[in-house]
Amino acid sequence: MHSRFKLLFFLLGCTASQAATIKITPEQIPARVERHHPGLAAARWTIEEAKGRLKGAGRLQNPELELGFTHERRFEEGNINVAFSQAFPLTSRLRLEKKLGGQLVQAAELEVADYSRKAIAEAQTLAVQLLSLEEQRKLRQQQLELAQTLSKFATDRAQAGEISPLDAAQAQVDSQRLILESRKVETERVAITGQLKARLGLQPDDTLQLSGALDKLAMPATKAWQKRPDYILSKTHEQSAQTSVDLAKAKKWQDWKAAVAWEGERAEDAPEGLERTGFFGFQVSIPLPFWNKNQGEIAETTATAMKSMEETRALEFEISHEVKSIREEMEAYARLANETRHTLLPLVVEQSNRIEKAYESGQSDLIDLLRVREQRLQLEVAALEASRDFHLAKIRYAAATGEHVMNKRTTSSK
Repeated sequence: MHSRFKLLFFLLGCTASQAATIKITPEQIPARVERHHPGLAAARWTIEEAKGRLKGAGRLQNPELELGFTHERRFEEGNINVAFSQAFPLTSRLRLEKKLGGQLVQAAELEVADYSRKAIAEAQTLAVQLLSLEEQRKLRQQQLELAQTLSKFATDRAQAGEISPLDAAQAQVDSQRLILESRKVETERVAITGQLKARLGLQPDDTLQLSGALDKLAMPATKAWQKRPDYILSKTHEQSAQTSVDLAKAKKWQDWKAAVAWEGERAEDAPEGLERTGFFGFQVSIPLPFWNKNQGEIAETTATAMKSMEETRALEFEISHEVKSIREEMEAYARLANETRHTLLPLVVEQSNRIEKAYESGQSDLIDLLRVREQRLQLEVAALEASRDFHLAKIRYAAATGEHVMNKRTTSSK
């Protein structure tokens, strides 16, 4: 029994020792997602699946060997035949099958690239939310320290009989409110950290340390979106659909079959007796498209090709509006953050300092001081949220233009 406990503690110790502390900055997130995102690792196997299908595309059918033997009851007379046949396409079907297979490999690569684009954007979004929550935590900690100082000041004055005990109680209530709000921020931070760890490929017991801060509110350069993976994927589907139409038309003529055959015969030729005879021949089988001209598949693939063209146009329309809308959204958030931080907040800070001095000298009520401090906290939080929303929109803009995918391709080409 004692040895079992030792084994259990040993296993627990091994498990605990496997937990790691991962330090990462926002700039390292794209590379980390590329290497460790579990869903992306699984998605890459779709490329290998497409490459495997390509290996079997555009090949001739296997040749056929036919053997036959007939005889009469006494095994004295009979014949034996051997035939070797091979089917050959009359049209360019094999070339089109190979071309379609290559297009499907390209489509699989683009699907993985688009998955990567979305996964990076999701991880960066969570990182921005974490950094914003850290700024809020610091802000609320400062406010809490001020509230606790005010609570102690009010308590001391109440004990000295200078103010009402109700004011001291109100200051304590305000201090407790800030404590609860800080705990709420911490709870949200824990939840988002867990989501980010999963997208970065960390184990549940690993510790994630995200360092850095939100960048300045600088508008990114205007970027073209035509190299976005899902847009190129749509164009590739359009091309492969047209190849499928050509392939369906090529299937109107089925494969020709050519065969060489040899037949040996042994038969009784009276009065000479049994005689052996051999024959050699060649034959061609030509299927004629009288009843089935593959009209159904041709019509289906033609409709699919037209559908792919319309889907590409719809995606162009959607992406162009998305990019423009996100850029305007960034500009709006930047204006809001700057106006809040540089115009409104200084006025409230100045007013807060005045009321605080007036309260200390007994010329103002506690309610006025708490109200102006609440306004200051709301404006500071609003400025942080506007800055956060700006960076979230900036991430969506990078994803909408396929920035990370283009950068990765440029780096790999060098």
